[in-house]
Amino acid sequence: MEPINVLVSDEISEDVLPEIEAIDPRIHVRHVGSLITSETRGDSDAIALLDEMLGTADVYAGIRIPVDLIHRAPRLKWIQVTRAGVDRLLMNEQFRESAIVLTNVGGVHSYGPAELAIQACLVHVKGTLECARQKQSRIWEPFQTGVLKGRTMGIVGYGSIGQKVARVAKAFDMWVIATRRSTKRPTGARYADLLLPLAQINRLLSESDFVVMATPLTPETYHLIGPAQLSLMKNDALLINVSRGPTIDESALAIALKQGQIAAAALDVFEQEPLPQDSPLWDLPNVIYSPHIAGNVPAYPRLVQDLFLQNLGRYVRGEPLRSVVNKRRGY
Repeated sequence: MEPINVLVSDEISEDVLPEIEAIDPRIHVRHVGSLITSETRGDSDAIALLDEMLGTADVYAGIRIPVDLIHRAPRLKWIQVTRAGVDRLLMNEQFRESAIVLTNVGGVHSYGPAELAIQACLVHVKGTLECARQKQSRIWEPFQTGVLKGRTMGIVGYGSIGQKVARVAKAFDMWVIATRRSTKRPTGARYADLLLPLAQINRLLSESDFVVMATPLTPETYHLIGPAQLSLMKNDALLINVSRGPTIDESALAIALKQGQIAAAALDVFEQEPLPQDSPLWDLPNVIYSPHIAGNVPAYPRLVQDLFLQNLGRYVRGEPLRSVVNKRRGY
């Protein structure tokens, strides 16, 4: 009976190893999280042991990808990334061209980013930051707030996160415009009044009061929002990013925020993380900041583990895997 060698790390905890092995008697599983950590510190014994394990590995699951994985794991057939984003892995051309199947956990934690996006809209229109400032200063200065009803929500990327944002936006009686790469011509969708091809993003930007970035990071979406796109937005618009930091040109965004080209930005992700101390975004009062926490929900590890267990069962039975990434498209 040919063994199926599985290596796991990160969100796949050691407590789950018995569940993994129970799927099929051919499965041999090892947790390599501590070895990857030791390897990054230059531990030669850890490097040698990890080399040995990778040399016979059929499956790898985790967010940290061992250095030079393609060469060190010649038998590897499937990688389960325990995050939605796979752009860093796909930067390796040899991996993109390989026969290794790549899956992610897209959709598992989409409620968190979608809720954070809606929260940012409410913080913006209800003056939450101003109220916090007044409380801190012990002052009483009533002011006029806004509502979401009747405003236009623009969503760049109508996937699992984008659709959840759209659904809530419709509950607030908003007009929803979205873009989706696979859309060929303007149409409608269940929660979007207008669904556009990505090539028509300029229309979305010019008509939207709120713009939510919910798109994967691919060569096509890198710096999708730059100086030209920011200049098209309304000067009272809020730009929200709960996808990947490099989809927005941060230098251009900082200038647009300083000059009042747009009203504010709510950023959970950044081009470089942690956000560098010298970034101008720190000092801008019209930036709503969060340190990449949108997907950090208590149930997330268990959801990821359950998806991997289901996929591993499909793998050993020869069934199609869930959340397979098109390595050429990047999602």
